[in-house]
Amino acid sequence: MTTQLEHEPTATEDWEPRISGLLSTLSAVQGDLLALLGEKRQALAAGEFQLMPSFTAREAELVARLEACHAQRQDLLVAAAREGLPSTSVASLAESLPSEQRGTLSTSVEQARRQSRLLQHHSLTNWVVVQRTLIHLSQMIEIIATGGRMRNTYGRGAQATSSGALVDQRA
Repeated sequence: MTTQLEHEPTATEDWEPRISGLLSTLSAVQGDLLALLGEKRQALAAGEFQLMPSFTAREAELVARLEACHAQRQDLLVAAAREGLPSTSVASLAESLPSEQRGTLSTSVEQARRQSRLLQHHSLTNWVVVQRTLIHLSQMIEIIATGGRMRNTYGRGAQATSSGALVDQRA
């Protein structure tokens, strides 16, 4: 009488290291991106706009690394689907593994989610800083264009003359 094995040895034995490798790579990229966004925010807040081009090359490299992570994720999920495992997300795939394999993966998946959310917050913060800078520059251009003269808010009368001049009229 033969008994069926509950767990047949197949290619599923390598899921834990493959998922772990993906999450480790992703974590490293996310950490580098967080550091870059922090540096960029500091430069924006300090008005060091001459540093912005130096961030472009680093951002492009990080985008390439993130795209490689995405491709690796897609390959992993396609392979999982071929084996009949959950393939909607890395988290669902990790949860489907036997308990001895999924122990540290659940922690890594949750850490990747938190890092992703933190990246969203940092990106939004940088966007707000840039928007405020653009508003400030727009206002400065308006002051220069109007010679610092305020316009009446209501009515059709002459322009307000109670403001100071940005540039001496003799200039």
